[in-house]
Amino acid sequence: MDETPMRARAVVDLAALRDNVRALRAAAPTAELMTVVKADGYGHGALPCARAAREAGASWLGTATPEEALALRAAGDTGRLMCWLWTPGDPWREAIEADIDVSASGLWALREAVTAARAAGRTARLQLKADTGLGRSGCQPADWPELVAEARAAEAEGTVRVTGVWSHFACADEPGHPSIEAQLTTFREMAGHAERAGLRPEVRHMANSPATLTLPESHFDLVRTGIATYGISPSPEVGLPADFGLRPVMTLSARLASVKRVPGGHGVSYGHRYVTPGETTLALVPVGYADGIPRHASGTGPVLVAGKWRTVAGTVAMDQFVVDLGGDSAEEGEEAVLFGPGDRGEPTVEDWARAVGTIAYEIVTRVGSRVPRVYVGH
Repeated sequence: MDETPMRARAVVDLAALRDNVRALRAAAPTAELMTVVKADGYGHGALPCARAAREAGASWLGTATPEEALALRAAGDTGRLMCWLWTPGDPWREAIEADIDVSASGLWALREAVTAARAAGRTARLQLKADTGLGRSGCQPADWPELVAEARAAEAEGTVRVTGVWSHFACADEPGHPSIEAQLTTFREMAGHAERAGLRPEVRHMANSPATLTLPESHFDLVRTGIATYGISPSPEVGLPADFGLRPVMTLSARLASVKRVPGGHGVSYGHRYVTPGETTLALVPVGYADGIPRHASGTGPVLVAGKWRTVAGTVAMDQFVVDLGGDSAEEGEEAVLFGPGDRGEPTVEDWARAVGTIAYEIVTRVGSRVPRVYVGH
C-alpha cells in the first residue's frame, strides 16, 4: 500500500472482495454469479472490483447504466456483462456492438434495441424484465404477453436474442415478508409464459444479495450480488457479514488536521450545536459532506481516535468535523478511522448507518471523489 501521507483515504481490500465473491458462489452453488459494480462499485471503484470479481469466478458483471457498462468494456472486460437502466435515446447501438446484454421493460425499449441492432448489423443480446411487485421498472403481468410476443418476433427476424428473463425483489432484506413468495410465484408464471411462447433464455434471475444469502428457492440460473460483495449486510434482519463468511472491503480514515485545548463553554462548529462541558481537547477530522460524510451525522457519527470511539461534536461542515477527546490527547497527523471491518475496534459501515438513520449502501456509495481509493490485496 502507498504510505504517502494523505488527508484521507479509502483503503479497498481486493483480497477480501475476492473471498466474498467465493463465499457468495458457495451460497448459490447451482447458479451462476453476477457481481454488481454499479455506482462505481458501490463507491469502491468499479474497474478494480470488477477485475477482482472476475478473478474469483464471477461469470457475469452488472451495472445500472450503459455508460458504466461501456466503461468496463473500454477498460478491457470481455465477459458476460449486463446493464438495465435505460432511457430513450441512450447508447443502445454502442452497447449492442460491445456485446453487452441490454434490458427491456416495455415495448419502447425492445423497439429501440431492435432499431439499434439493425443499424449495427448484429443481433442484440436482450433480457426482458418482469415487474413482479417492486413497482419500478419491469413489465406488468398484463402487458407481458405482448412484450414476449414482439420479442419472439424480433428473434425470428434475427435482430435480438432473448438471453434472460429477470425481476427484482422488493423486500428480500426482510426475511419472511409475504411479498417474497408472492413475487416468486408471479416470476415463475411470467417466465413460464415466455418459455411457452418459444423463448429459451440462457438465464432466469431474481435473487439480489439478501435473497442469495437467505432464499435458495430464488436462485434459478443466476444470482446478482451487489452490497454483499463488498462485505456489507443488506439489512440487520438478514444478519452480519461474518454470519455468511463475508468481510467488509473498505476502510475510511483521515489524518487529524488540528488538536487543541479549549475551555469549557466553548462552541463547536456552525450553529454551536455542541458546547464543551468543560476544559477539553478538540480534534479536527478533515473530511466533511463534500467527501460524503452525511451532514446528519452531526452529533451522532462514530469515529475511532486515539484508541477510543468518539462522536462527531457539533455540525459536520463541507470539509471537516470535530471530535471531543475529553481528557485524552492525540497528535496532528494521527489517524481517525471512520469505519472499517471492526478488527481494531473501529466502527463499521453498519454502525454509521444506524447512527445517522440510513442504510449502509448510502454510506459507502456517497464517499466522494476527493477521497483517494487505495487498493491492497492485489
